[in-house]
Amino acid sequence: MTAHDGAAPACSAPIEITASVPTGPPPAWAVLQRRLFDELDAAWRLFSDRYTEADGRLRFSGALVDRDGGDDFYEAFFNWPALYRLGGADDLLPAAKHHWEGVTRQLTELGLYRDEFERGYDWFHQGEALLMFYGICAADPADRRFRERAVRFAEQYLPGSDTGNYDAGIRALRAPHNGSDGPRPGLGPQWDDRFGHEQKTMRPYGLPLRDVPGVRTWDDLAHGDNAARMGRHMRERLGRGDTAVNLAAAALVVNAWLYDHDPRLAAWVLEYVDAWRERADALGAMPDNVGLSGRVGEYHDGRWFGGHYGWTWPHGVHAVGAAALVGAISAGMVDGGADRLDLARRPLDQVWDQRRTGMPFDTHATRRPGWAHAVGLGDGRTVNALPTRLGPDGWFDHQPAQVAYWTWLWWFGMQDQDRARLEAVRAHSGYEWSTVHAFRDKEEAGHEPPWLAYLDGDNPDYPERALRMALAQVSHRTALIAADTPGSDDQDLHRWQRVNPVVTEVLTQLTTGAPQTLYNGGLPLTRIRYDDLDAARPGLPPDVAALVEHLDAGSTTVHLVNVSAVHTRRLRLLAGGFGEHLITSARWNRGDGRYPGDSHDYHLPAGEEISDSAPVHDNSLHVTLPPGRRIRLRLDMQLHARPFTHHTSPTTFRRP
Repeated sequence: MTAHDGAAPACSAPIEITASVPTGPPPAWAVLQRRLFDELDAAWRLFSDRYTEADGRLRFSGALVDRDGGDDFYEAFFNWPALYRLGGADDLLPAAKHHWEGVTRQLTELGLYRDEFERGYDWFHQGEALLMFYGICAADPADRRFRERAVRFAEQYLPGSDTGNYDAGIRALRAPHNGSDGPRPGLGPQWDDRFGHEQKTMRPYGLPLRDVPGVRTWDDLAHGDNAARMGRHMRERLGRGDTAVNLAAAALVVNAWLYDHDPRLAAWVLEYVDAWRERADALGAMPDNVGLSGRVGEYHDGRWFGGHYGWTWPHGVHAVGAAALVGAISAGMVDGGADRLDLARRPLDQVWDQRRTGMPFDTHATRRPGWAHAVGLGDGRTVNALPTRLGPDGWFDHQPAQVAYWTWLWWFGMQDQDRARLEAVRAHSGYEWSTVHAFRDKEEAGHEPPWLAYLDGDNPDYPERALRMALAQVSHRTALIAADTPGSDDQDLHRWQRVNPVVTEVLTQLTTGAPQTLYNGGLPLTRIRYDDLDAARPGLPPDVAALVEHLDAGSTTVHLVNVSAVHTRRLRLLAGGFGEHLITSARWNRGDGRYPGDSHDYHLPAGEEISDSAPVHDNSLHVTLPPGRRIRLRLDMQLHARPFTHHTSPTTFRRP
C-alpha cells in the first residue's frame, strides 16, 4: 500500500481561519522579508533591461563551437519563476516565459537546440538548464503551451520514442549525451579528437580517465600523441552507454506526469530508477556507468566507477549524489512514498564511510572557493572532510560535506535514519552551524546549516540575519549591473549568472519550509506554499510575510503577519508544493503559550491572544489576515498522503 491509498477526498469548501492577534510593531523579519520582495522586483527589471533583447534572448555576440553552453543561457533566469511562485511581481511570470522562449529560439539558431529541446548533452547540465522550465510549469499549470512542451519533452525518453534515447531491454539510456537528436555519440568536437593539457579551466579536475597507457599526470597530455589518445578513449569509453547522472531525466518525466498522471510516464520513472537501485544493490555501491550490453563497468575494465560525470571525473559525489537524489525523489513523487530513497543514501554513505578529520585547509580541492566561504575557514586551518571522487588509486579530492544533499535526503522522507545521518554530519563538520556566512554561488544555496540550526531551535536570529544577507546580495549584484559597461564582454557565458540579482534561497527556506531546489535538475518542492486569493495567483499576497518556524514528520508551524495597517489580505495555504500532504487539523494562537490539546514540546511565546482548533482533512485551508494582524498555525499533517499534482490558483475566495 502506498501513502496515497485511503486519502480523504477534498472538502468542497476549505476551512477558513481569521487572524485576530494584533501585530503591534511588526517583527523585524517580517519587515525585512517584505522589503526583499520589493528590492527583487526592481532588481530583475534592471537585469532584463541591461542584458536581454526585445524578443527575450540574451545579448550574446559570441559563437558556440561545441555542445557546451546551452545551460548557461537558462541559468541566468533559473529562479525567476520560483520568485513569482513565492510572491514576486505579477508581471514576473510573463517576463520569465518571454525570456524562456527568446533564449530557446536563440539556442536553436546557435545549433544547440532542436524542437525547443537540447539536441544532446549530459544531464548534469541539462538538469541545470531545465530549472527555469520546471519553475514555469509549476507556477502556471494552466498554460497549454508549456503543458504541451512538458509532455513532448518527457516522451522523448519513453520506450519506443522516435529519438531512441532509451533501451527498454537493458533499462538504460544509450548515451551520456542525449536529447531531441537521440543518443549523441561521443562528447562532441571539444574532446572527441583531442583532450589537451592547455585547458586551464579543466586542469583542476585532473585526467578524465586515469588508466590510459602513458598518461599518468596532466602534464603527460603535452607529450607525443597522448592528447589524441585521451580524446579517443574518452569518445569510446565515456561517450556511450548509460551514466548515473542521467537519473536527472526522471524529473523531466515527472514534471509532465504532474499534469494528468499519465501511467506511461509513471511506469518509466519507476522502471528506470529501479534499474539503478538493483545495480547498486548487487554491487553494494552506487555505480556510475552501464555499457550497451547492460553490464556495469563494460568500458572500464569491470569497475563500477569511471563513467562520464561519474565518481572519477569531474565532480564525483557532487554529480552522482545529486542525480541519485533527483531520481529517488522523482520516484517518491510518483509512488507517494520514500521507499526508493535507498538509492540516494548509497552514494552519501559511501563517502561518509571514508571521512577524515583535521585535514589541512590548503588541500587541493576542485570546489574549494565555494566551500571555503560556506564554512568560513581560511588558510592555516584544518577541516573535517569527505572524499568526493574515486579513481583506480582510491578515494581523493577531500572536501567538507555538501550539507544540501543530506538535508534533502532527510527533508523529503522525514525518516529517523536520515535525521541521524544529518546529525552525524553536523557533529563531524568541525564548524559552527549557527553562523550565517555571507556568500552566494551560482546554485544560490549553501546556507542549509544555519537554517537547520534554526529549525532545531539553536539559532533564533537566523531569519533576520539571513534576510539582511539576502538584501546585501541583491544590492551587491545590482551595483555590478549598474557599473557594467553596455556591450562589454558579451561573449562571457557565465557573466549573467554572476550578476543575476534574484535571490530565493532564504525566501524558500523561511516562507515554504524547504531547502533551495536541487540545482542539477530538482523539481520545486516545498512543505507549504501559498496562493493570493484576491489576485487569483500563486504566492504570498502583498504585505504578508511568512515564517516556517518548525517542521517534523507530523506537523508544520508557520507564522503569518500582515504588515499593512490598511489592507485585509487573504491567502490559501496549500500543504506541499504540489498539494501532496494532508492537513488533518489546525491549531492556533492561545494566551497561555500552548496550542489547544498539544502535547508537543514546541511552545508559543506567552501572551498570545485567541485559541482554537479545527479538523481540516484537506490539503489546503484559507487564512484571512485583517490589517495589522498575525497568526501562528500549527498544522498536523500526513506527509505524501495525496498524489503530487500541478495545482492552479483558486479564482475566487470561497467562504464555507
